[in-house]
Amino acid sequence: MSNSDAISRVPLKKITPDVSKAMGSLHTAAVSAAQDAKVEPELLELIRIRASQINGCAFCLDMHTKDARAAGETEQRIYALNAWRETPFFTERERAALALTEAVTLVHDGRVPDAVYAEAAEVFEEDQIAALIWAATVINAYNRIAIATRMAPGGYQPANK
Repeated sequence: MSNSDAISRVPLKKITPDVSKAMGSLHTAAVSAAQDAKVEPELLELIRIRASQINGCAFCLDMHTKDARAAGETEQRIYALNAWRETPFFTERERAALALTEAVTLVHDGRVPDAVYAEAAEVFEEDQIAALIWAATVINAYNRIAIATRMAPGGYQPANK
């Protein structure tokens, strides 16, 4: 079945506006926690892209790669993110955050290993780890919403800063 033959999906915002609003509030709170903890916005975009790659969320990949570029992220790092362990392009902090993001995203594969958490704890403060976990949790939820409702990629444009 091609996308043009796909059945129409429920418009969540229209049908459940209160839940959609609550999800937006969760996102806002997670971003605020990251700001308060001094987690770099660029790192949050890497987290969002990596989780979206794992989950296969085209809508979120489109959105967050555009946001990352608008924030100054390089094409090289965006293209290499799927293979971040094999590249020299990411810092120790970014690597720890990406490993934690992958563990949270793939939690069904054996939980968040102590070694991954310990690696994050070496380079992040507790409030920063909490913010990273929230960021990964929120994007995973958004990935599932976008995939379940077949949100179409391509139309998103980043806000002018």
